[in-house]
Amino acid sequence: LETPIGEMGLPIRVETRTGDTPSSRRQRQRRDPPDILLTTPEQISLLLASKDAGHLFGGLKRVVLDELHALVTSKRGDLLALALARLRAIAPGLQCVGLSATVAEPDDLRRYLVAQDETAPEPAPLADLVVAQGGVAPDVRMLETDVPMPWASHMALHAVRDIYALLKANRLSLVFVNTRRQAEFIFQELWRINDDSLPIALHHGSLAVEQRRKVEAAMAAGRLKAVVATSSLDLGIDWGDVDLVVNVGAPKGSSRLLQRIGRANHRLDEPSRAVLVPANRFEVLECRAALEAVKIGAQDTPPERLGALDVLAQHILGMACAAPFAADALFNEVRSAAPYRHLPRADFDAALDFVATGGYALRAYERYARIRPTRDGLWRVANPMVAQAYRLNVGTIVESTMLKVRLVSARGAARTGVTGRVRFGGRMLGEVEEYFVETMVPGDTFVFAGEILRYETMVEDEVYVSRTTATEPKVPAYAGGKFPLSTFLAAGVRALLAAPERWAALPGQVREWLELQRLRSRLPGRDDLLVESFVQGGRYYLVTYPFEGRLAHQTLGMLLTRRLERARLKPLGFVANDYALAVYAAGDMGAAIAGGRLALADLFDEDMLGDDLEAWLAESALMKRTFRTCAVIAGLIERRFPGKEKTSRQVTVSTDLIYDVLRRHESDHLLLRAARADAATGLLDVKRLGEMLARIRGRIVHMPLERVSPLAVPVLLEIGQESVGGEASDALLAEAEEELIRAAMG
Repeated sequence: LETPIGEMGLPIRVETRTGDTPSSRRQRQRRDPPDILLTTPEQISLLLASKDAGHLFGGLKRVVLDELHALVTSKRGDLLALALARLRAIAPGLQCVGLSATVAEPDDLRRYLVAQDETAPEPAPLADLVVAQGGVAPDVRMLETDVPMPWASHMALHAVRDIYALLKANRLSLVFVNTRRQAEFIFQELWRINDDSLPIALHHGSLAVEQRRKVEAAMAAGRLKAVVATSSLDLGIDWGDVDLVVNVGAPKGSSRLLQRIGRANHRLDEPSRAVLVPANRFEVLECRAALEAVKIGAQDTPPERLGALDVLAQHILGMACAAPFAADALFNEVRSAAPYRHLPRADFDAALDFVATGGYALRAYERYARIRPTRDGLWRVANPMVAQAYRLNVGTIVESTMLKVRLVSARGAARTGVTGRVRFGGRMLGEVEEYFVETMVPGDTFVFAGEILRYETMVEDEVYVSRTTATEPKVPAYAGGKFPLSTFLAAGVRALLAAPERWAALPGQVREWLELQRLRSRLPGRDDLLVESFVQGGRYYLVTYPFEGRLAHQTLGMLLTRRLERARLKPLGFVANDYALAVYAAGDMGAAIAGGRLALADLFDEDMLGDDLEAWLAESALMKRTFRTCAVIAGLIERRFPGKEKTSRQVTVSTDLIYDVLRRHESDHLLLRAARADAATGLLDVKRLGEMLARIRGRIVHMPLERVSPLAVPVLLEIGQESVGGEASDALLAEAEEELIRAAMG
């Protein structure tokens, strides 16, 4: 912006405002606002919570929201929608403009930009839609290599030399990967073979801000040949001199792929060039489905979401910090925001009561009374310290927690129970991310620090484990990126598998793999569910191919093992990737199905999302973690306050205690409802799993096999492939892969 303003000599002042902006500049911006301010949703909410918000924004003419599709699918988008509703109230003539290159449902975004009124006889008008035309179609292809394609891998090691050749042949390339671990691995492998001393850099969210800015500046100045990056460079980077985008691994969604392709060559009269590098054979199918989606310009951004209740609570407190408000007026204002346009008055009143008292179970504690009614019926902030705490904790981004893993003896664990709030010693083995532990229940086993350990319990920010004589981990780490496979691409992969006449576009070794599957078993249909049973390595396997993404498959695996336990088939564990799910047991599941003792229709019945899901959630740590995030966003627990900053352990202790109290005394508390909604949509993918179970009803096909099928080999290789504490030895993995492939090939 500064470049054209300077070239034309315009009297326009442009400034930025983020969490890193010095407080002196932020104070000056409130006294003397610039003509154009580039900022974040959190800073807008912070400014709206100040007493001079009316003066500051009274003359606001326009809000431009870049990459709108990425904002509206998260709680950050909910917070922004509520801020826009307040801005429209302060500046009635405000115009909102949304920009996005990847839009699946334009009307959802058009609705987000204008005030809603569900009580009006006619629907609220949508924002005008402007579609840019005339750009040259992107030039996207899949990497062709003579190197054998791995059956199961997520690192694309086989293609590193081909990637390096692409970097040499182009002036500037972006190499996108799906995870930070993958970024570090590819970067190191490229440097290992960098005989030409190409200037290659690394960019991901775990790097220091200064390091990332240094890489971006070097790239803009033309000093780099390539940058290996995660989604940290997916959006909003406009470098016209990028010649090529290399996407390592499957894209997981056509819209995400289009965004990444769009980082190359921003000139309308020239195509953006990209190369897809699948890491394994299933990813070849996904990449082919993605290429076909790009060809027709298909989008698969998530559908619009319902506004979160914990975000609403934060906004209510912010509005009280700005000025006393009338509940009826604020309710109507909140309902004008698209995510909250269907908000029931009872939910608004529950959020208001939560901010005012903490809810029924907590109202006896003065500290939870953050707003109070005035004599004239308005609501005001209880005291200045509450307002100060709000300003220090505004926002919806809560950092991931790392948990310490402590080894205790099995006898000691049994003697103390390792329950309640008791903390005791034990040798520290290291740390794991909380998301890995949250799905386990006591008795589950997993690999860590080179050992198979038994999960005893989690107390505050520590995981207590004991050694076990088990020979296989029940819950291995789940390989692949955090991005789940999109519903659109999943359907594309199923359609490709079901149409052999379309296989001509696939590499020869992948075609042979599918032909062998058709010979040994059968291929999954477009709308049915293939279930295979066989014996391998002395264990009984049940492998199924839903193609619904890692999150839905993990949830399905947890629920299936509970049902198999009730059927006394002694499930030992399960493993899932984006394409398939394998459950292994000591009991013969195939024989139970063939003999009628285990009905597949019952095993995959939709009712598993009822009592079975509730029972599992009650045992796992997932709900506590989700509740903790909601409690922090809603302001029940403050992360930051001058001189009283809380450690992650202190936050965990506080929220765990409150969670236990609310579950016992107020099970329908606002935050418990918010946590259940978050778990269902974000961590468990319950809606998608439910849709899959409905789709396959009456369409389950069982194939009893004498040996592992070719299609099952990749998911079985996930077992033990990626341990929490580090990778297993390459030699052992190669040996396991060869053994499984030999069995599949017969």
